[in-house]
Amino acid sequence: MKFRPLHDRVVVKRVEEDTKTKGGIIIPETAQEKPMQGEIIAVGPGARDESGKVVALDVKKGDRILFGKWSGTEVKIDGTEYLIMKESDIMGIVG
Repeated sequence: MKFRPLHDRVVVKRVEEDTKTKGGIIIPETAQEKPMQGEIIAVGPGARDESGKVVALDVKKGDRILFGKWSGTEVKIDGTEYLIMKESDIMGIVG
């Protein structure tokens, strides 16, 4: 299945973080928080301004981003979990 986000939305796949602390302690899955970093899989064409002109997004496919803990809507496409969020939910590009 192909999925193309509309307007200023992006599709993000979470990037898994380390399961060990710097000191070597392994964190069990039940105690781990969901990662707040992800990779952009697809982007929409952009939002429209007051005059109706499409304003392109500042992020692109492949960017690694940082987003808020409660950002986006979780969806499952072809058995893989993704987040769909607006560009305004993205805090910045990591890298």
